Amino acid sequence: MNSVLRAFHGTVHRYPGGADALAVVLTQFGHPIKGGVLRNKANPEFPGNSASLADADATMAVTSDYAVLHALCANHSHVAIRVDADVQPSDLAVLEMITHVWLSHGQVGAAIDAALADQHIEHSEMAEIDQAIYRHEQALHALKARLKALVQPSRGRRRP
Repeated sequence: MNSVLRAFHGTVHRYPGGADALAVVLTQFGHPIKGGVLRNKANPEFPGNSASLADADATMAVTSDYAVLHALCANHSHVAIRVDADVQPSDLAVLEMITHVWLSHGQVGAAIDAALADQHIEHSEMAEIDQAIYRHEQALHALKARLKALVQPSRGRRRP
């Protein structure tokens, strides 16, 4: 099953109340859809309906679940990071990003360690490693963005 379709399926079914409840909210926010139609669009095994980019966009906007976006990025060798415009750059904000990098780095190691426990790697284990690496890349790019926010114009002086 395609990772983007899997992500859309998961997003719809993780929403409290599932497809029917999400359809009501989507309709209220200007994306009219019936629960049954949304359920069929989210079912990658159903050949009749398929989710459109507009469906995915509206669903992400309503649910704040960006699994579809991350699946698209991962499929095309990109990484999506949230731009926190409302967070002021500070030493504490950078430290928070560093702890996220450390955590994600450990998750990569744990995924590889678990996969190698039986001395061979299965497809499902490689998928877990891929996801851990993606999350680590996200954390590193978020740290870079936070550090860039701290950059100030050069004053022509060099540190000793």
